[in-house]
Amino acid sequence: MEHSHAEFDLTGKVAIVTGAGRGIGYHISLALARYGADLMLCSRNVRELEAVAEKVQRLNRKVVARQMDIRKIFEIQQMVKDVVGNFGRIDILVNNAGINIPQWAVDVTEDAWDDIMATNLKGLFFCSQAVGKVMIQQRKGKIINVSSQAGSVGLIRRAAYCSSKGGVNQLTRVLAIEWAKYNINVNAIAPTFIETPFTEPMFKEKRFKEYVLDNIPLGRIGKPKDVIGAVIFLASEASDLVTGHTLLIDGGWTAQ
Repeated sequence: MEHSHAEFDLTGKVAIVTGAGRGIGYHISLALARYGADLMLCSRNVRELEAVAEKVQRLNRKVVARQMDIRKIFEIQQMVKDVVGNFGRIDILVNNAGINIPQWAVDVTEDAWDDIMATNLKGLFFCSQAVGKVMIQQRKGKIINVSSQAGSVGLIRRAAYCSSKGGVNQLTRVLAIEWAKYNINVNAIAPTFIETPFTEPMFKEKRFKEYVLDNIPLGRIGKPKDVIGAVIFLASEASDLVTGHTLLIDGGWTAQ
């Protein structure tokens, strides 16, 4: 039997990436384009989006960059209409937008809690809902939620963040069950700490960096490239029988 990489080919697919302007979202967007997908890039920061869009265009892929606040449901709905208007379909959604506000549990404010939940969980759900309605009509689609190992283990100073990511894991399971009959796969990836501008300030604290490394059996902090392969797998035909799964990319942290 001959083998090829055709099952990972995304040529002709249309993908949405939220939080696409920086960090993991930036790398995911470029990886999807390299594998052939056309893109709708979403973020609150237009300047960052335009820089990513320019690189996608150099890969000869169609791309639209759209400013969007995932905390605002109306903006999500308008974005989805824009995708359908520009591309005619939606094949892949990567729910990557997310924030964290580190605080000890006794210091968590209502505003911080609400902002984290509105971005990481509520926004993710309503983006999935709006895209899901299109995919139900198509009878096909792939939704990939960017969760975190923090959805599976407790981390200090992250009461709200861990709660939001635990919710993402459960939501992934529910959507997978409800939408399986429409041939929609819903999965999540759950990375450990990844080297990005988002995490860079954290690792300037020597004790925190030592704590992280002590808990990763493979002995290193993750890099964006460690996440890309999982996203391409879950976005492609290679994962057609995988749904409702949260794939941990944590160097063995949760195996202990």
